[in-house]
Amino acid sequence: ALRKGSDLEKAFATAALVYNSYADPESKLSKAETKNLLQSQFWHFIQGQENNPKYQEIISSLDEESENKINFEDFMILLVSLALMSDLLQEIKNVKTTK
Repeated sequence: ALRKGSDLEKAFATAALVYNSYADPESKLSKAETKNLLQSQFWHFIQGQENNPKYQEIISSLDEESENKINFEDFMILLVSLALMSDLLQEIKNVKTTK
């Protein structure tokens, strides 16, 4: 469906596919599953962030009432938040593109 889509559209579609493969029939994830998914599938973005206060705040919020569920929109907000604070983002910014 996204053959002609931009790289950014494909990236978001990939994140949606990953989320949907873990989500329950109501298209939701428990906070515990969300934490596991973020740590296992998006670990490059969170690697080295363990001492970052904002990272700790996000992860601790997932530990609270871990059986509660979140929807796709909330998951994407968490994912974007982690990406924005990531050391990997700085490395990406430092790469010169050649197009």
